[in-house]
Amino acid sequence: MTHGMRTDVHTSPGSGGDRRDNAARYALLPLRIFLGVTFVYAGLDKLTDSAFMKDAGAGSVGDMMRAVRDSSAVPALVDLALKSPAGFGYAIALGELAVGLGTLLGLLTRLAALGGALISLSLWLTVSWASDPYYYGNDLAYLMAWLPLVLAGAPLLSLDAVLRSRRRGRAGGYR
Repeated sequence: MTHGMRTDVHTSPGSGGDRRDNAARYALLPLRIFLGVTFVYAGLDKLTDSAFMKDAGAGSVGDMMRAVRDSSAVPALVDLALKSPAGFGYAIALGELAVGLGTLLGLLTRLAALGGALISLSLWLTVSWASDPYYYGNDLAYLMAWLPLVLAGAPLLSLDAVLRSRRRGRAGGYR
């Protein structure tokens, strides 16, 4: 009797295949919720902190930028922020808020995730660059966390999925 490789890919209802398939489909949802909530919170926290949105003073974005200028990987980026620290603070806060809401709603998710990755990259290259060892700085971890959403988007439980479904419906079901 010869034994060959099994070629069927169907699973029986009790085999756990359906659960694995569902788990794979929903795998990015916890990451999407975490990043979305975190960035909404970060944006709102900055917008409601009167000390943060100042050019100078304890807890201000200006003082933070001056403190990290010489240790950042890209001092020119910090210099750009220091031209208008409050404007930079508002830009970061509003960017975080837009990225977070887009991610939570699943609206233009890949674009929102790219925005989140760029915010995280800029903060890593400036604010947390001097973290030693490097893994103490959280901005690099956030940058890496955004990349799966940049690549995959939000195919489920998202406005992107609803819009995609409507477009397919108007096209008569053709892709």
